[in-house]
Amino acid sequence: MFGRERIELKTPDQVRLMRRAGLVVAAALDEVRAAARAGVTTGDLDALAARVIRAHGATPSFLGYEGYPATLCVSVNDEVVHGIPGPRVLEAGDVVSVDCGAIVDGWHGDSAVTVVLDGGDAGDAALAATTERALWAGIAALAGGDRLGVVGHAVEEVVDAAQAAGENGGERYGIVEEYVGHGIGTAMHQPPDVLNYRARDRGPRIQPGMCVAIEPMVVRGARFTDVLDDDWTVVTQDGSRAAHWEHSVAILEGGIWVLTAHDGGAERLAELGVEIAPLD
Repeated sequence: MFGRERIELKTPDQVRLMRRAGLVVAAALDEVRAAARAGVTTGDLDALAARVIRAHGATPSFLGYEGYPATLCVSVNDEVVHGIPGPRVLEAGDVVSVDCGAIVDGWHGDSAVTVVLDGGDAGDAALAATTERALWAGIAALAGGDRLGVVGHAVEEVVDAAQAAGENGGERYGIVEEYVGHGIGTAMHQPPDVLNYRARDRGPRIQPGMCVAIEPMVVRGARFTDVLDDDWTVVTQDGSRAAHWEHSVAILEGGIWVLTAHDGGAERLAELGVEIAPLD
């Protein structure tokens, strides 16, 4: 496409390979979510994910990526994304965002979830729920959209509605803009960028064979961020808590398929009036 980087379009068989990677990621995140509780270290969660990924015959996408030292990104409280797992002990009420990627036969899957540990306040729970709803709204927008910019519009619409409803105690939510979704396939990060907010540029045309990772990051304050001295961990400038949800999604001739959801996204998308496309 003139003026844009080339987008890798996948065949149905290649999408099925990506589905295998996506299911490995889903399995790893299932185990991590079940294990996330007060007293567990972020390094414990990382080791668990590594075991699950290897047990499925896959390899971690993140480990060694541009020097990244771990299998997961585990970001806690004011950490938005790219938190490095280690000796940090989780505490009651922590907001924990976990990002995971896996490779099967050269094809990548990428997904993220946010959990609020027991003892968390209602505002943090609302933040996580709003961000997850925004993710699914963005995914649903792919089914009926013509250009990729519909994703950011749908995400921001959900966040605006939650804010208007007072879910953040009357304060503003912020949508992080420095870090966005991306194409995915034979590499973890590919064109095109997938914005989580409205923009004048409507983005490339949505077409069969596109596979993208949609990943809104929402904070309970201003959207501005800094990177810590480890050159990875992204934190909110104002110390507000953050949530991050992500799925990898394929656009097919008959619709969409959520590659990193066990059911292909059928249950959540049905709530939004969207049917998934045949794949399996």
